[in-house]
Formats: sequence, C-alpha cells, structure tokens
Amino acid sequence: MRHYKVSGLIGLVMLLGLGILACETSDVDRTFEGPYFVRFTDTTVTYKESYSKPIAIEVHNVGPQLDQPITITYTINGTAREGKEYTIVGTKGTVVIPAKSSKGNIMVQLINNANNILESTSLTFTLTGVQPSTLQVGFGKENIIGKSLVLTIQDDCLLGGSYTGTSRIGTSNYSVSTVAITSTDCKQYVLSNWNIGIPFFSFDAIKPTLTFIDNGDNSLTVPTQNNANLGSTDTVKGTGAWNPRNRVITLNLQFKLALTSTRDTTVSYTQTYTPQ
Repeated sequence: MRHYKVSGLIGLVMLLGLGILACETSDVDRTFEGPYFVRFTDTTVTYKESYSKPIAIEVHNVGPQLDQPITITYTINGTAREGKEYTIVGTKGTVVIPAKSSKGNIMVQLINNANNILESTSLTFTLTGVQPSTLQVGFGKENIIGKSLVLTIQDDCLLGGSYTGTSRIGTSNYSVSTVAITSTDCKQYVLSNWNIGIPFFSFDAIKPTLTFIDNGDNSLTVPTQNNANLGSTDTVKGTGAWNPRNRVITLNLQFKLALTSTRDTTVSYTQTYTPQ
C-alpha cells in the first residue's frame, strides 16, 4: 500500500509539473498582436508666456516605425486665446510622424502680452484620429491614456523673461545670452548672470544675481546691495530704464570697491538687456 501511495504522489507531481510547463511555454510563445497606437509623450507641460522659442508638443508612435508617414488629427480647447496668447506653427489640427520615424511635434509659439496681471491660461490638445487605420489613438480603457495633453501658460511680469545682455568695457564688447529676469510681484525683479565682462570679480562657473525695482514710469532703480561674490565691504547700486517700444532694459551700475581699509573707489558700467 505504501508503494502505491508514493507512485501516485509522484504521478500527480509529474502531471502538475507538465501543466505548469505547458502554461509557461504558452506565455513565452505568446506574441503581441497589437493594435499599436499613437499618444502624447507627456500629459502636462507648463511654460511662462515670456518663453520665446517654439514649444514642441511631442506625439509618438508606440510601435514599429513605418515606411509611410503617420498623420494624426487633433483638436484644441482651453482658456488661452489664439492670436493673443499663442499661435500654432504649421498646419493647425494635423501633426505628422515622418516615415521611418517614431515622433512628430505640434509646434506652439507663445505670445508675450505681459501686463503685470499674474494669471494662467491653458490649452488642451486631444488626439482625434490617425492614418493609417491599422493604428489607434491612445490605449487603456476607452483609449484614454495618452490621448490628451494640457499646456499651461503662466502669465509673466512686464519685464520678466529671457534676455541677451551686452556691455562695453574699454574698447571691448561683451555679450551673454543666458540671462533670466524674474519677479513674484512685478515690482521687484531678480536679474541673473549680470556679470558681463566685468574684470574685477571672480564669477567663473556661476551666475550672480542682481535686484532692481520697476518704478512704474519706465525708470528702474538698483538699490544698494551686496553680493556673495563681492567683497564684504563692496556694494553695487544704480539706475536704469525700460523702453516700452522694444522692451530693452538699460542699467547704469556703480560698483563701490574697497581698495584698502581707508580708501574706496567707484567704477561705473552700462549694460543693455535685449529680450529674446
């Protein structure tokens, strides 16, 4: 009796093992048969209205690259006003993924209508169709995943944005293209990377900041201030102006430097910041 019980147990284990092996083999042999789909790469993106470069809203094909272009249609809804806060570069309502490629872009150009009112607007892009018809839009329940993208456009202050700074020191001209001007209240601004060719500070590999105030009448004030990269007794101050026609900012800066414990000197520089 004991012999038959052991044999029966061995047989049962063998049957279960074969069943598991068959299941594993079936899973391994199983291949994805589609359908493949297109979708937005992101679901949300945010930019300030002062961002001057075209924004690429990426759509990609989740599947093998095709030998033919993929044409995708989309709609736009939201609170942002076309022609006032944004424009579409190229053919509105259609984005193409080129042949032998996996990605295409809807190009959006923001319009900077900065007016010192800090509010936000948004655009919702929704994919509505795709050709060839072997593909589908989005995936998951009701193909909802990847089907829509929300672009939030944050209002910026009147003087906020990206700038190129220039300065002339002696007979040499200097230029910096990575200048940002920001504000949280549209009155006091922080200017980054203002060290344009200034020879007497060690600013290597850093972007020092400078604070200035918009006086509300196109004139600017640079209040007396220290900087971590200035000497402990050195200060900078100045005046400036904003040109409402071309939005160019001019700063007249004065640096007070301690040459010795009893002797100071003042050096003046003029800098110009042109919006990008």
